[in-house]
Amino acid sequence: MNDRKGRPAETPLRRAFGAARWGFVAIGVFSFFLNLLMLVSPLYMMQVFDRVLASGRTETLIYLTLIAGFALLILGLLEIIRNRVLTRISTWLDRQLSGELIGSAVRSRLGGAPIGAQPLRDLQSLRGFVGGSGVFPLFDSPWVPVFVAVIWLMNPWLGALALGAAVVLFLLALANDLLTRKPLTEASQLSIGAQSRAEAAIRNADVVQAMGLMPGLLRDFDRTNDRALVFQQHAGDRAGTIVGLSKFVRLFVQVGILGLGAYLVLNDRLTAGGMIAASILLGRCLAPVEQAIGAWRQLVGARGAYRRLQALLAAAPGPGVAMPLPAPEGRVDVDRMSFVPPGAAQPVLKQVSFALEPGEALGVIGPSAAGKSTLCRLLVGVWPPTAGAVRLDGAEVHTWDRTQFGAHVGYLPQDVELFAGTVRDNISRLTDAEPAQVIEAAKLADVHEMILHLPKGYDTDIGEAGQVLSGGQRQRIGLARAMFGNPKLVVLDEPNANLDQDGEAALLHAIATLKDRGTTVVMVAHRPSALVHIDRILVLRDGQIEMLGPRDDVLKKVTGPRPARPARGAPSLAEAAESLRRVSGPAERGGSGGKGGAIGPASSEGRTGTSDR
Repeated sequence: MNDRKGRPAETPLRRAFGAARWGFVAIGVFSFFLNLLMLVSPLYMMQVFDRVLASGRTETLIYLTLIAGFALLILGLLEIIRNRVLTRISTWLDRQLSGELIGSAVRSRLGGAPIGAQPLRDLQSLRGFVGGSGVFPLFDSPWVPVFVAVIWLMNPWLGALALGAAVVLFLLALANDLLTRKPLTEASQLSIGAQSRAEAAIRNADVVQAMGLMPGLLRDFDRTNDRALVFQQHAGDRAGTIVGLSKFVRLFVQVGILGLGAYLVLNDRLTAGGMIAASILLGRCLAPVEQAIGAWRQLVGARGAYRRLQALLAAAPGPGVAMPLPAPEGRVDVDRMSFVPPGAAQPVLKQVSFALEPGEALGVIGPSAAGKSTLCRLLVGVWPPTAGAVRLDGAEVHTWDRTQFGAHVGYLPQDVELFAGTVRDNISRLTDAEPAQVIEAAKLADVHEMILHLPKGYDTDIGEAGQVLSGGQRQRIGLARAMFGNPKLVVLDEPNANLDQDGEAALLHAIATLKDRGTTVVMVAHRPSALVHIDRILVLRDGQIEMLGPRDDVLKKVTGPRPARPARGAPSLAEAAESLRRVSGPAERGGSGGKGGAIGPASSEGRTGTSDR
C-alpha cells in the first residue's frame, strides 16, 4: 500500500528494516572481505605451480602455506561473524514486529478481514530468509564482476569466457523469475486459503465431529489445496529445468576454461598455475548466481511475505500513543450514535442516545438482531461509531489509550473466550496481579469456591480456550475477569446465558455489589430474573430505541395497568416475564413454562462478528 504520492506507506515493517540498515551495511562489509579472501586459494595454487614447483624451494612452500592458512582462518571467522549478525538481525526483527503484527491482525479482524495467524507465518518466512543462507547470494552477487575482472587480467580469452558464462547464468536466473513468479504467487495465495479452512475446522472440532462434517470439509480443503499443489508443481518443474540448465552451464564452462587454459599454456600464453587459478576463480564467480537460482523459491516467498505484511500494517496501523487521562468515575454518554458494521450497507444502530451516571445499572432488551451486542461492543470501544459519539467521562471511548481504558472497564461478551494458561492468568487479564486482587474478583463473581475445587485451584491450566472447563465455568471465570481491578464501567452481554440457579444468584449479588461501589453497569438480558437490580431499561428494536426509562415505568408502559404489586417494590418475575414477552416476542427456551420466565427468542447476535443486524 502506498501513500498519496505513490511512495510505500511508512509502517513498522519499513521502520524496522530501516533501523537494521547498519547491520546490513556491516554484512556488506564482511561480504567484501570474504570475497576478497576468496582470492587466497587461486593465488596460492598459482604460486605453488609457477614458483614452488619451478624453484623447488621448500621454505617458500611453507611460508606460502602459513600465509594462506592464516588468511583462510580470517575468512572462516568472518563467515561465522556474518552468520551470527544475520541471525541476530532476524531475531531482532521478529521481536520488533511480532507485537505490531498481532495488533494489526486484531484490528483487521475487528474490521471484518479474516486474517488469522497468517501474519506471524509470514514473519517467520521473512525471518528465515534473512537469517538463513538464502540471503547470501544477494550480498555475494555484486562481487561477480570483480572475479571476472581478475580472470580477464590473467588472460582476456579466459575473462571473455567467464563473462559469457556469468551473463548466461544471469539470464537463466531472470528466466527463472519470469517463469515461476506467477505460479508461486498463486500457490501461496491458495495455500493460505486452504490453511485458513483447516484452522476453522480444527477450531470447530466439536461441531465437525458431532454433525459429521469432515467429508465436506476435506472436499473443500482438497479442492483448494489441489489447485495450490498444481501451481507449485508447475513452478517446481520450471525451476528444476532452470536449475538443471544452470548446472550444465556451470560444469561445462568449468571444463571449458580448463580446456582453454590448457590450450593457452601449450601456446605459452598462460602458466599452469594461472590455468588452475582461473578455474577456481570461475567457480567462485558463478557460485552466487547459481545459488540464487536454487534459492529462488525462498526469495519469492520472502518477497510475498514482505508485501503482505506491508499491506497489513499499512491498512491497520497502530492507534498511536494517547495522552493518559484521569481515572474515570463511570459517566457514560451515548450521543446520537449510529453504526454501520464493516462490509455492511445498512446501519445496525440508528441515532441511539442515553446517559448513565456512576453506579447506575441499565438493562438492554429486545428481539434478536436488534443491535444489542453491537451496542455493547461500541460501549467498550471495540469499534468506533459511524456517526455520533460514545463517551466515558467526556472522552470518546475509542480514543482512550487501550491499556488505560481496559484497566477501568470490564466486558463479558456473549461468547466467552478464555486464553490458554491458568485460571489466575485469565482472571488477572494476563498480568502479574497480586493474588489478593485475583481472589477479590473471583469472590465478587462468587466463583472462588468453584475454583478451589479445581485440580490446582487458581493455578489450574485450563487448556486452549478453556477447553477443560464447562460452559458455565467459563462464563463465571469470564465474569470474574470483567470485575477484576474494580472497574468503573462493566458491560455484560447475556451474562447468565450458561448459568444455573446458583450462578445466576451470584450474578445478581455481583451486580448489586458493583452498584454499591459506584460502578456503572450495562447488561443485555433475556431472562427477567436478571433485572432485579436494574435501574432503567432500554428497549431496542431494529437498531433504534423503542423505549427507555425506569424499570417499573417501562414495564407499565409496555403492559398497561397491572394489579397492585407486593409492597416491597420490585415487580414479580411473572409480571416481568409477561412484560418482556410482549416487548421481545416469542418466549425463549420453551415458552412461559420455563424457569424464571423469558424475555424473547434466544439471541445469537455477536457470535459471528456483526450477525446482530
